[in-house]
Amino acid sequence: MERCTGRESHRGLIEPTVVGVDNREEVREFLVSRRARISPQQAGLPIVGQRRVPGLRRNEVATLAGVSIEYYSRLERGQLAGVSAGVLDAIARALQLDVAEREHLFDLAQAADGSSLLTRRRGRSEAVWTPQPGLQWILDAMRDAPAIIGNGRADLLAANHLGRALYSDMLAGAAGKPNFARFTFLDPAAHRFYPDWDFFADITVANLRTEAGRNPHDKQLHELVGELSTCSPEFRSRWSAHDVRLHTSGTKHFRHSVVGDLVLAYETVDLRNDAGLALTIYAAEPGSASEHGLKLLASWAAEPVNTGERPDLAIPATEANPEA
Repeated sequence: MERCTGRESHRGLIEPTVVGVDNREEVREFLVSRRARISPQQAGLPIVGQRRVPGLRRNEVATLAGVSIEYYSRLERGQLAGVSAGVLDAIARALQLDVAEREHLFDLAQAADGSSLLTRRRGRSEAVWTPQPGLQWILDAMRDAPAIIGNGRADLLAANHLGRALYSDMLAGAAGKPNFARFTFLDPAAHRFYPDWDFFADITVANLRTEAGRNPHDKQLHELVGELSTCSPEFRSRWSAHDVRLHTSGTKHFRHSVVGDLVLAYETVDLRNDAGLALTIYAAEPGSASEHGLKLLASWAAEPVNTGERPDLAIPATEANPEA
């Protein structure tokens, strides 16, 4: 049941089968969308005849990849089960896939034939995840930098004091599990908190799409995508674009309700002992207005009258590829 309307949510992902996953529609839409982005000029091909659709033709991709048109057409119909790594690499080069897109293509192929499902599902638990005491001590020792732990479903699992202060708007409006995707698309406060809302919306959906290819059996991810697809036209349009992304490093601009604008660099690293979980740490440029803003945020967060009690951030964690 979907929380924003009370109706059954759309099925956002793909249905599992006994052997692997029936992800043919997912594969087809991904390959077609990537093919449509590349012009013959970008691929170094001559333009022959009138072109009725954008991008490359199937036979051009087949030529670039060194396979027959019949074989590539079969792949584009979604039949990736049993395809060799060499062919997948050739398709990735022909479609000029970036690192995240190439990894997504391999994830789709592995899910199709079930080659990685047993290893990825082994050890999966719906038990409530909480950080080990030592990990929480490490988080809390970072007194000058917001630090958070999340999973591939965009759930916020743990944070240090400054991390909770940074995301206080999301935590205040969370009806249950704090989740970045729900906040971005279902909470009006997100449009103020994220001055460049479209950028955050794009990367949020791309991260979820990446996780969907990596973990097609994740029931909670199915439910999240279904909920957001039902509630948010902005989410639906982005989900259909099949864009994927690796969340590693960069700069983000926030507009905090208390301290104003913060422009923060971030780095995200995987937790070796907790597959599928990642630690993100933020920092401001030394001497900048954002560094001053973080200091103000720390002072504000130290006053219980302003922050209230700490919300419970412990929620079921998702098992995921530790190399993602």
